[in-house]
Amino acid sequence: MRSFFATCLAAVLFCVVAARSAEAHVKWFCAYDVAGQPRGLENVLCLDFELLLGVAIFWLFAGCLIEPTSLGDATIRVMDRVTEGLRLRTELMMRAVCAFFFISIWAVGGILLTPELKTTSPYVGALQLAIAAGMLSRRTLPLSAAGMVVLFGIGVRDYGLFHLADYPIFLGVAAYFALVGLNKDLFGVRPIDVMRYAAAVTLMWASVEKWAYPEWSFPLLIEHSSMTLGFDNEFYMRAAGMVEFTLAFALIWTPLIRRCAATVLTGMFISACFEFGKIDTIGHSAIIAVLLAIVADNKVLSRDRRAPWLAPVALCAALSVTLFVYYFGHAAIFKTSVL
Repeated sequence: MRSFFATCLAAVLFCVVAARSAEAHVKWFCAYDVAGQPRGLENVLCLDFELLLGVAIFWLFAGCLIEPTSLGDATIRVMDRVTEGLRLRTELMMRAVCAFFFISIWAVGGILLTPELKTTSPYVGALQLAIAAGMLSRRTLPLSAAGMVVLFGIGVRDYGLFHLADYPIFLGVAAYFALVGLNKDLFGVRPIDVMRYAAAVTLMWASVEKWAYPEWSFPLLIEHSSMTLGFDNEFYMRAAGMVEFTLAFALIWTPLIRRCAATVLTGMFISACFEFGKIDTIGHSAIIAVLLAIVADNKVLSRDRRAPWLAPVALCAALSVTLFVYYFGHAAIFKTSVL
């Protein structure tokens, strides 16, 4: 029990103080091999992993119990007041940030969508500028969305579907712009919710890499050793993955839970920008904008009301499904082993 409570405390401190390195996309800074053999599931699902999952379940369940109380209502009202201006300008913010993103990667040159996705095609730069230009008017947003899908398709062609599975956020943002430009929803799902689900899937998938390939991040942890708070690198990567996965899952949950999770993730991404510089700032600018849009969104739908006990069940189910798809998908494509 003493060990369990020590792990709980460590996880909380980790999330508040040092989890920023979890949001530094390792493929942008270190050597990686997408086709390489990942850590076997028997090594991933260790005692530390189970204890960290227990901590995650505890805090998620506690948040769900607090949400319907007067404290939860007060928190929502405060968030509504603080984010009112942003909420009224969410579309403008998304258009401005995405225009900045595509102009920036055009200016850097040789980048397809993210820093590790390289290209030599002169047409890609022209398309990136056209996408940015399309952000100037709502009527041209669907054209910009189509351009983003084309870039994603080029990435799939050049790097493979498994590698681009890191970035469904771009498809979510493209869907958001297309739906906003056409003034439609997606079978009853609001444009911002489509973008929110895409962000959640993106971050849940990325968290698995921290368990499957922790060695990719070790050079970063050596260079920025203060971020580990004295924990060994193996435990740090397990904790980073669990923090990221739980917060990503929370993005698809109830209003207070998802807005608080988006707030924490926003802080982590922004602090990582200070730690890792210009490339990280450019690369993560779009997802920071998406997270801010989620923080500001105060719409409550009937399907958002869920019993608190469903949260731990759904978290475990989402974790199981993500691990299953990642490992068995990797094995099917690259002929690697699961265990």
